[in-house]
Amino acid sequence: MASLFRNLLGRKKTLRMPPPALLSLFYMAFIILGAILLWLPISHHGDIGLSEALFTATSAVTVTGLALVDTGSAFTGFGQAIIAVLIQLGGLGLMTFAVLLLGALGIPVGMPQRLILREDLNQTSLSNLTYIARMILIIALACETVGATFMALIFVPEFGWIGLWQAVFHSISAFNNAGFALHPDSLSQWVGNPIVNLVIPALFILGGLGFIVVGDVYKTRNWRKLTLHSKLMLVGTAFLIVWGSVMFGLLEWRNPETLGQLGTIDKLWASWFQGVTPRTAGFNTVNTGGMHDSTSLLTMTLMLVGGGSTSTAGGIKVTTLFVLLLATVAFFRRQTTLHVFGRSLGVDEVMKVLALTIISMLLVLTGIFLMAINHDGQFIDLAFEVTSAFGTVGLSRGITGELDGTGRVIIMTIMFVGRVGPLAIGFFLATRSVPKVKYPAGQIYLG
Repeated sequence: MASLFRNLLGRKKTLRMPPPALLSLFYMAFIILGAILLWLPISHHGDIGLSEALFTATSAVTVTGLALVDTGSAFTGFGQAIIAVLIQLGGLGLMTFAVLLLGALGIPVGMPQRLILREDLNQTSLSNLTYIARMILIIALACETVGATFMALIFVPEFGWIGLWQAVFHSISAFNNAGFALHPDSLSQWVGNPIVNLVIPALFILGGLGFIVVGDVYKTRNWRKLTLHSKLMLVGTAFLIVWGSVMFGLLEWRNPETLGQLGTIDKLWASWFQGVTPRTAGFNTVNTGGMHDSTSLLTMTLMLVGGGSTSTAGGIKVTTLFVLLLATVAFFRRQTTLHVFGRSLGVDEVMKVLALTIISMLLVLTGIFLMAINHDGQFIDLAFEVTSAFGTVGLSRGITGELDGTGRVIIMTIMFVGRVGPLAIGFFLATRSVPKVKYPAGQIYLG
């Protein structure tokens, strides 16, 4: 076993391939392996073909949650366990487990492994990567154990001892921001249940903050000593949660297909849940397909933003959004640097977030364009599906099961790019190149 991992991850030939490419190959390999396992007769009840298995594996490894079939009824317990493992591997990072396994086997973690792990964790430095990987696993297991314990209080009395597995599955899915549920209506049965409305969001908010932020808060426990990244993530996340929850409630309060038929307390719980779940969590307690177009656009915006770096969430990330907003404010104030929380950000940071945002927007628009060519459905449904796939969210307005072969390929590609793409982009953004030739300054007219 030791020699196998040494050969797989430690060959000198792997250095010839850029770390983002190697990382992509690892994700592809696990998707294919997962698809084969889900295709086996032991994994399903006879209704899963290779196409459905491949789509489900892609959705699980990219922690998206879009599904062609009902996970709880179409897959056996073994199949559900495979999905849970794929979610865990994809959410925490394949290389995180690989590096920890190498350490457990006594194999030194060399430069090839560190380079790939750096991309998987979206880091710019090679220092403390093993410590970060260990911290990620500890935080994840602790949060998932606590979450499963609380969810068992709901599922075990209602479903018997099988509810214990449901509690574990939903806890893993929630912390990894996957959105896979074992019920056809997701968590709509518990729209007014306080435990579900507190535990599930707590799990995907913690997972979406990022392991660096969670570790920083646990270590310092002092606002002034927190890093700039942690402060931006905490403030940005709080703002987006409040904004999303309040706006969802205002827009859907009287909609009979979502909040209209609920009591006041249940409306508040549902508004809270639906306001935070677009942050790439993917669960829902109301009918997403019944939302107004305005609410769908709000949800799409939140899905595009996503969570934090080194987290289980997708999207362009909260820090990217707020650096863009700070840059806009600085422009109108005629400032050459950004100032926030007593720290400054230079032009390099602005250029990085601009590149990431533009590439992300182009990918989403291209996906919507291709889906519009291939399908004649409602445009808002297609745009919602593509945005959900890119943000690795998993929310849908109900068209996932209606996708044909071409549509499935498009969505699978977008899910894969949405998960691995930002990591690959981060590699190029972190690589500096010094120009050998300098040109005289020119002028163009903008606006």
